Amino acid sequence: MTTIIPTAYPEVATRADWLAARRRLLAREREVTHLRDAVNAERRRMPMVKVDKDYVFEGPDGEVRLVDLFDGRPQLYVHHFMWVDAEDRGCPSCSASAELSFTEGDRALLAGRGLTLVCVSRAPYASIARYRDQQGWTFPWYSSRDGDFTYDFHATLDPARAPVVYNYEPVDGDLRGDVPGASVFLRRGDEVFHTYSAFARGLEHTSVGYPFLDMAPYGRQEEWEDSPDGWPRGGAAAGLPL
Repeated sequence: MTTIIPTAYPEVATRADWLAARRRLLAREREVTHLRDAVNAERRRMPMVKVDKDYVFEGPDGEVRLVDLFDGRPQLYVHHFMWVDAEDRGCPSCSASAELSFTEGDRALLAGRGLTLVCVSRAPYASIARYRDQQGWTFPWYSSRDGDFTYDFHATLDPARAPVVYNYEPVDGDLRGDVPGASVFLRRGDEVFHTYSAFARGLEHTSVGYPFLDMAPYGRQEEWEDSPDGWPRGGAAAGLPL
């Protein structure tokens, strides 16, 4: 791994000046925290839409339906795990998220609040099981068998299957294939409702390295960031500001 050798640095200040700047920034950070709390509260008040289509998936025990993915809990979080067809494997970014955020400990915490986490890909289940076992993962992972599920929830783009929309906006150009996404569902008895979907930077909670980089002087080192002149740039743009 290449070590970054910096050529530009923050200004050097006295401890008193640094403390004054830190307190100003703390006030802004608190504003962000309270705004995030308010947005989360608004999210909890979103309406829901009944899922009428009978989606069928394949798992380790054969054919299952969307209501079965809840595993008896009232809430379901589906990570749309992108698939690299040319290599018949999961995509690197989803794989990194899985390694860091879909652990048994993470899932136990969610299950304790009534939320089941699963992954869904359009790849054949045999390919999914092979790749999952190679990685040593234990989270539930299902195949949509290239049915309508990933297309209807705009995690796979193909104008022949569904309108090409990503992050709630029409997509220009001939963009096809899997894109980052997650969808959340709520169960009422045997009825399933769609409550939320997130795309692009709405998925940063699955990339736990970002908060560490955001706290460091040089940030994410991506081209879109507002950084001082001379700051390192050119890192992979994993979190475009969409």
